[in-house]
Amino acid sequence: MIRTILLFTLLVTMAGCNTASNSASPEKSGKLTNYVNTFLGTAPLQDSRIVGYTPPKDWRVWAGLTYPGASVPNAMVQLSPITEWRSGAGYEYEDNVILAFTHTNKGHWNLCQIPILPVTDNFNVNDFGSKFRHENESAEPGFYQVKLDRYGINAELTSTLHCGFHKYQYPADKPQKLILNLSRSNERVRDWHIEQEGNNVFKGYQQTGEKIYFYAETNRTIVNLETSGERRNSIAVVSFEKEGSDEPLELKIALSFVSIENAKQNLQAELSGKSFDEVKTDASETWEKLLSKIKVTGGTERQKELFYSSLYRSFLWPALRSDVNGDFTDVSGEVVNKGFRYYTNPSLWDTYRNKLVLLGMLSPDVTADVIQSLIDKGEKTGFMPTFFHGDHAAPFISGSYLRGIRNYNIESAYQLLLNNATKEGGTRPHIAEYIKKGYISTPGIENPQVETKAKAGVTKTLEFAYDDYAVALLAKELNKTDDYEMLMKRTSNYKNLFDPSTGLMRGKLENGDWVTNFNPEYPYYEYMYREANAWQSTFFAPHDTKGLIGLYKNEAEFEEKLDSLFSVPWNANYIARNVSSFIGQYCHGNQPDHSSPYLYTFIGKQEKSQLYLDSIMNRFYGIGEWGNALCGMDDAGEMSAWYVFAAMGIYPYSPANAEYIVSVPLFNSVKLDLGKQSEFTITKNNAGRKITGLTIDGTRVEGYFVSHDQLKNGKELIILTE
Repeated sequence: MIRTILLFTLLVTMAGCNTASNSASPEKSGKLTNYVNTFLGTAPLQDSRIVGYTPPKDWRVWAGLTYPGASVPNAMVQLSPITEWRSGAGYEYEDNVILAFTHTNKGHWNLCQIPILPVTDNFNVNDFGSKFRHENESAEPGFYQVKLDRYGINAELTSTLHCGFHKYQYPADKPQKLILNLSRSNERVRDWHIEQEGNNVFKGYQQTGEKIYFYAETNRTIVNLETSGERRNSIAVVSFEKEGSDEPLELKIALSFVSIENAKQNLQAELSGKSFDEVKTDASETWEKLLSKIKVTGGTERQKELFYSSLYRSFLWPALRSDVNGDFTDVSGEVVNKGFRYYTNPSLWDTYRNKLVLLGMLSPDVTADVIQSLIDKGEKTGFMPTFFHGDHAAPFISGSYLRGIRNYNIESAYQLLLNNATKEGGTRPHIAEYIKKGYISTPGIENPQVETKAKAGVTKTLEFAYDDYAVALLAKELNKTDDYEMLMKRTSNYKNLFDPSTGLMRGKLENGDWVTNFNPEYPYYEYMYREANAWQSTFFAPHDTKGLIGLYKNEAEFEEKLDSLFSVPWNANYIARNVSSFIGQYCHGNQPDHSSPYLYTFIGKQEKSQLYLDSIMNRFYGIGEWGNALCGMDDAGEMSAWYVFAAMGIYPYSPANAEYIVSVPLFNSVKLDLGKQSEFTITKNNAGRKITGLTIDGTRVEGYFVSHDQLKNGKELIILTE
């Protein structure tokens, strides 16, 4: 019966694909940047067959939340249009009014700072946004363009690491003005300031959670700078002398999280003497160099578009926070200079699974500085920082170290991670209970709802067990034998929450009894599980998958349970905003179960894993009315990186380990530049989707895993299929 439901589910999955996701794209030529669609992830997810439920009226499902604007890899500046404040990345494809162009972005509900909009003369302090049309809008890596209908202004944007470059073509007979709406951002604005310097410079700051400084030069004489409106909602208006020229108004603006003077230095270092076209070309070439580290042949044009768009999206975050001179403001508020590039924290809960592995593969120098930045923050508090949930700097740092990225203080990193794993009051909440009981308990609540807040005890227990494993790998590498043995004993703690009567991970009360009124299909944000239900959480033990399988009577029972994950229908009455897009109970719209499709490989059923991988890639990327929607939040590149790895045919199933599980690529061949003299090639021998064997440089590989060293030191992985 289960297999009948499974087949039906897959047929519905394939039939549910929007035609936009399968439509042929015109063949691209020349640069790989031509394949990048920077609008991917900006459109709404509206199809209830994909979502899994009918969204409430006026409720936009949390899908994509990306931005189409100009940036270069891991930069300080992300210069992008805003169509709605407090809406994730600020740009929603279905909107038709642009409110501003802002200079920072992540794809979450923060940042979007230093808003600027060019205007002429028909505006007021409460109404100055401009309508636009997508047919008059274009974008590519490092560049964005749009026609502002209200003012007849053609806007073009490009950027460098620390600077934005605006070019505005005004109508010949209209005044030329800029509005700086410094009282707005996606965060609460506490204070702001702007002032003129000389004839063509304005500078200032915007204070949100942190103070961001700016320094801006124009090619026009400033004739007036004034503020309008009440202070809480006031705007600054900069007016320019036309000087009898119909040439575009150009604005070069640099940011700094240190000072206005540093912002000025950033501008002089990156934009002095450069034209708009030169900067645009530099940005494009920077992206081309990065994208060219993975070259694919075969596959459809649409698959290449989704692949390179996803690869592009994987390298926008974390963001640079140090200036060209090396200065940065540390977590204690001190301005320091320590000889490395300082970055924001990665979105660790989301991206440790795959995106940060991809970052290390293609940009190891950035990865080393990101880790040193985490260490610098941790040394101020005594604990390695995390993001959102879990302790996933552990697998990030462990995996990076084992892959050979070592240009940082590993002893300090290890001690901070050990503090996380052993000391209360730091990164791991409830660590004392976890150490004492081997699990984190769930409070007894009679009728928990989606929004009920508690410990997320099941998710924390499973994740802490994996994080223990990651720290243990470092302990072993650093010859910390006692620590290694202590931590390895804890890596089996996930088993303490396995309920044999249901075959699922289930919350336990403080006294060790199971939580009653257990509904494995009901999603929680933070009760027993974190942004998931029991089905989506149960199969997470990437460090001990054989041990997980061993919790069942035999492999056949495990397979039947896994079949149920992909076949038990989602209850359309269960609505959690960021738990969406299902195959059965499997949710691709959020991260917790993204490794689950690979589990069949561990019981000798790789072809079933491949069936789901192909279905996910086909169904959940580039969908919807415009072909620009994603099935869930991109979460700073995790959704994108999942596609990149699955399409290449290798995936970091356990990111703390320097190895990859192999599947069948979408493409005939994939060439990887891992920083050595020759490329490593992944080749499939035919169009089959069942793997019959693997060879590296002619030598047979046992099983389905290849190591990072095999990729870095070898020449070709051949995937034999039928």
